[in-house]
Amino acid sequence: MFDLKEIQPAVYMLPQTGGMRVPGLVIATPTLLQEMDIDKPLEQVRNVAYLPGIVGYSIAMPDIHWGYGFPIGGVAATDEETGVISPGGVGYDINCGVRLAMAPGQFKDLSEAVKHDLIKTLFKLIPSGVGHEHKGTGLSESDYRSIIEKGARWSIEQGFGLAIDLDHIESHGVISGANLDAVSPLARERGRKQLGSIGSGNHFVEIGEVSQIYLPETAQAWGIEKGQTYILIHSGSRGFGHQICQDTLNSFIKQGFAEDLPDRQLVAAPIKSKAGQTYFQAMAAAANFAFNNRQQILHWVRQAFRTVCRINPEEIQLVYDVCHNIAKFEEYEIEGKKKRLCVHRKGATRAFGPEAKELAPIFRKTGQPVLVPGDMGRASHVMAGLGNPLTWCSACHGAGRARSRVQSLKAWQGRDPISYMYQDKGVRVMASSHRTVAEEMPDAYKDVDAVVEAVQQAGLANMVAKLSPQLVIKG
Repeated sequence: MFDLKEIQPAVYMLPQTGGMRVPGLVIATPTLLQEMDIDKPLEQVRNVAYLPGIVGYSIAMPDIHWGYGFPIGGVAATDEETGVISPGGVGYDINCGVRLAMAPGQFKDLSEAVKHDLIKTLFKLIPSGVGHEHKGTGLSESDYRSIIEKGARWSIEQGFGLAIDLDHIESHGVISGANLDAVSPLARERGRKQLGSIGSGNHFVEIGEVSQIYLPETAQAWGIEKGQTYILIHSGSRGFGHQICQDTLNSFIKQGFAEDLPDRQLVAAPIKSKAGQTYFQAMAAAANFAFNNRQQILHWVRQAFRTVCRINPEEIQLVYDVCHNIAKFEEYEIEGKKKRLCVHRKGATRAFGPEAKELAPIFRKTGQPVLVPGDMGRASHVMAGLGNPLTWCSACHGAGRARSRVQSLKAWQGRDPISYMYQDKGVRVMASSHRTVAEEMPDAYKDVDAVVEAVQQAGLANMVAKLSPQLVIKG
């Protein structure tokens, strides 16, 4: 259906046709292309290329799959002056992202009793599942205003973490330009008690073992050793961000911003318009909420390790925290001129290279950590960004789904997925429902090894370490 042309290793061009303003670009290997259900996602790549002000390419990462408007695994940059901002290019879970931390000691040294107690304690301390939240009165109006102004620093000031954590968070844990007045009362109410909770779907807390090191010097600089115990956290802005997205989509469609686009789910407002500015302010508020959410989840992980393993919180060091559902303003050189672009990354991770000014000093030497969760039965990866301008310094965000939730649920009907994970994979899983586990089984996802290999071949990021899951909390 689509005439893809390989222009360099693991990089394919989708020709500019019809109303496309730019060509498409697909990061993949020939094997991945053959294995993927590619037609629908590529149709979305083509549709994104219709957006006013889009620059360069409409880009698909190797973990691409069908999404709302934009494909998941999609990247698009629009000119700040002439372009648009699209909620579908960010997604419903604004600043969904991943956080990696390292605990001292080898995972193999944890006894079976300690592993059992650790996962039970984590499940008790960290709410998971649809609508699950912490008890108590929740966030006040003044709390919300401080959160969106300070980002993750607010949680640290409340005792949820260490000051040094901020240097290990994308954008130092805060997106500037947030405005609580751009957020509806319903969104505030939905998020009021949800800080420090995982949510549902593919969100998780995972503990396991570093199984392989590819770049020893970089791994050492980041405090990662073979055999070491790692913690991986995947969550976002919960009901707060979901409601902001829904409110904005309703408003944009009502104002007629979906006209002249091939798919109304791409609805987008000019960046400089009042509607566009209001969405960015609300989106930034949700992003800062999400940074706080992951910060507080890490706090409870640290508390679990202190209770069960007698490891002090400060001994668990944050490596990095990345966004993978966000729109950010970044400066790039286009035809010899510096331009500010609005880079939409939906299911895609920023991958700045060495010397990038925004990075903390430790990462200016190595490039930014790129965290790529796979599935709960096989592996995840840590990569180092190379700052490739071809994809606006972006890389993949995970393995990407190989089958839908409905298909996965049907495949596991009548079987016990939790028992299977422990007996056949050696992975302990706790979840709020068996349904969630069935939807998230390893065979629902692509092989993350193949995905990161494509990213490396394309020159977007280099593999640093491979992680093997052992204890998993699912929503």
